[in-house]
Amino acid sequence: MKPVIAIVGRANVGKSTLFNRITKSRDAIVADFSGLTRDRHYGDARLGAREFIVVDTGGFEPAKPSGVVAEMARQTRQAVAEADAVIFVVDLRAGLSAQDHDIANYLRAERKKVVLAANKAEGMAESPLLGEFHELGIGAPLAVSAAHGQGVRSLIEEALAEFDFGPDEEEGAEAPAADAPIRLAVAGRPNVGKSTLINAWLGEERLVAFDQPGTTRDAIHVPFERDGRRFELIDTAGLRRRGKVFEAVEKFSVVKTLQAIADANVVLLLIDATQGVGEQDAHIAGYILESGRSVVIAVNKWDATDEYQRQQLQRSVETRLAFLRYAPVLHISAKRRSGLTAVWKALLQAHASATIKMPTPVLTRLLQDAVEHQAPRRAGRFRPKMRYAHQGGMNPPIVVIHGNSLDHVTDAYKRYLEGRFREHFKLVGTPMRIEMRSTQNPFDDREA
Repeated sequence: MKPVIAIVGRANVGKSTLFNRITKSRDAIVADFSGLTRDRHYGDARLGAREFIVVDTGGFEPAKPSGVVAEMARQTRQAVAEADAVIFVVDLRAGLSAQDHDIANYLRAERKKVVLAANKAEGMAESPLLGEFHELGIGAPLAVSAAHGQGVRSLIEEALAEFDFGPDEEEGAEAPAADAPIRLAVAGRPNVGKSTLINAWLGEERLVAFDQPGTTRDAIHVPFERDGRRFELIDTAGLRRRGKVFEAVEKFSVVKTLQAIADANVVLLLIDATQGVGEQDAHIAGYILESGRSVVIAVNKWDATDEYQRQQLQRSVETRLAFLRYAPVLHISAKRRSGLTAVWKALLQAHASATIKMPTPVLTRLLQDAVEHQAPRRAGRFRPKMRYAHQGGMNPPIVVIHGNSLDHVTDAYKRYLEGRFREHFKLVGTPMRIEMRSTQNPFDDREA
């Protein structure tokens, strides 16, 4: 499971700049989950083959804040409770402050692994000003510059030093054993019927325990067997509606939902037919896509809608979830247990598509047929020449194409190739990645 790193510190020390530097983006992958303030964002990050989740927080004032500051402090405490490690950011140029001491005292009480980052250290890696931060009592400060990227890699390596990254988290991991259980995560908004659906599958009412403040927050994992196949059902957190405030007692935490999606083999995205496709549904779908997980979309409470609502819902699925057009869309009623057989069939098909083996001769023949039917666009004096293709990974399937001048292949042509591969292998419910690798020309470096 991906470790979680929270970035905390007082206002204006460069936390968001560091967040963007670590995630290599200008915004979180999932930047606006309902119930979160604008100062708390989640993002995916990678260091080599190691993947982790980063949480950005607002300016932290742990000592009796009020108003908006109190809400920001509550969000930061929630982020620290969820985190496996904390990066405490201070401002090297501004020096140590009383608020830094308050934050350090709070972090020591939480007994989390803390890495101290002295930000804004451009050209000051050996500055004697670093010495005063030792009095915080949480370890030696690491001089970094989030704006310029200096020292950030060493900072991340220090934060991830104690975590074990299994083979499943490495790119191009082997397919799981045939007898391994299929991990199925059920994701969606609150009250969409996730627990009702799992109870319907299990044939019994299962009580989901609530978390107490400060305790570890986890999704519920339920072993399950159907038609001789073993599954591990994961009931994820309901991501709360916009405007709702985090309570002291939460059913699950958002970060555990993100981890459950990333750790699953297949994700069942549950949508409430009476509410339509909302912004939250699109955010969850986007995270599923970024995680490379196969997905099936199930529209629950279908029996509670009329014909007009169904037509509107169909249009909203086609527009707001257009990037998941490869995912099957099924209509069910978890309460009445209708349509569930079709869901199981789609889930197994999606998992089979995600873990399919594509022989190199077949891929190469399909590639040559596709090029013969429609050649890639010429770029300058050269036209990309594609020689052969092979499979580079599973879950999601990765097709690696070798040739010359492939850097100029357009995204539109990659989508064309993807469509040809999907049609032949009958891939359903899984994303596919196309990678281009150009052969190095030995005369490229020859001097004129």
